[in-house]
Amino acid sequence: MHAITIREAGEPDVLEWREVPAPEPGPGEVAVDVTAAGVNRADLAQRQGSYPPPEGASELLGLECSGTVVESGPGVTGWRPGDEVCALLAGGGYAERVVVPATQLLPIPPGLDRVDAAGLPEVVCTVWSNIVHEAGLESEQVLLVHGGSGGIGTCAIQLGRALGAKVVATAGSEAGLRLCEELGASLAVDYREGDFVAEVKRLGGANVILDNMGGSYLDRNLSALATDGHLAVIGLQGGRKAELDMGKMLVKRLRMSALGLRGRPLEGPHGKAGIVYDVRQRVWPRIERGEVRPVVHHRLPMREAARAHELMEAGGVHGKILLTTDRAE
Repeated sequence: MHAITIREAGEPDVLEWREVPAPEPGPGEVAVDVTAAGVNRADLAQRQGSYPPPEGASELLGLECSGTVVESGPGVTGWRPGDEVCALLAGGGYAERVVVPATQLLPIPPGLDRVDAAGLPEVVCTVWSNIVHEAGLESEQVLLVHGGSGGIGTCAIQLGRALGAKVVATAGSEAGLRLCEELGASLAVDYREGDFVAEVKRLGGANVILDNMGGSYLDRNLSALATDGHLAVIGLQGGRKAELDMGKMLVKRLRMSALGLRGRPLEGPHGKAGIVYDVRQRVWPRIERGEVRPVVHHRLPMREAARAHELMEAGGVHGKILLTTDRAE
């Protein structure tokens, strides 16, 4: 098969479309012929050498894909060759074929384009596991979403709204702010010129904050939280380190979590299998009803993965960039 490989850590031009051995499914695994793969910021970090795959995972890029089941390993039930699926991956999506644990497969929701479905698994599982499993977001609460016009953000706004929360989102352009409002944000704040802390405080504070910035936003996030609020950190675009004012946390009984998805075990209380199962039961019906949809910024042939990374690094991407194989035609 062909796949995108990394010649060496570096700029996007280190990505190469090359022939590599096709993976074979082991016990509990399924082989999927890839139709499309989603591009995530973690892919950029791996390309740069700062985010290696978990032990035992594919060295290839790609944390989510859509495609068709072609073969199952021993012990797999419930999936057959020809099933159209999308999948949460620990790696390997930038390829013509990928092997994935069967418990990380999801059916493509009826009526959803099979290419667009590639932009769902990573973002939905990330958002759901953080704002619901960890932070316990409830109806009528306030959810603050940073980076609201990005892949994670556009999903979080829709899921928050579908759960009955009041959603506030930050974005950095007029187009991004408009998109946040179109997706259901009650308020969209320009993070370059606005004050999201003041705006959220007018609503009584945020019960949950989904944060992709990390260090540079830490103190302001704590200030923006309501009493008993929860800060869920999922990215470090604003740096890894910051001074933590424990006084703010004690006075308001705040909680903070910093939980990635890729390195979680397959099974167990925080395992990916359980997250995928819950997403299928509780989120997939909302997608089928049209309450949540993937927002796609651009599609590119997979062999042009370097161009996709350049677009994401340049900024201004609203929603997902998807890489397509010949099967998408």
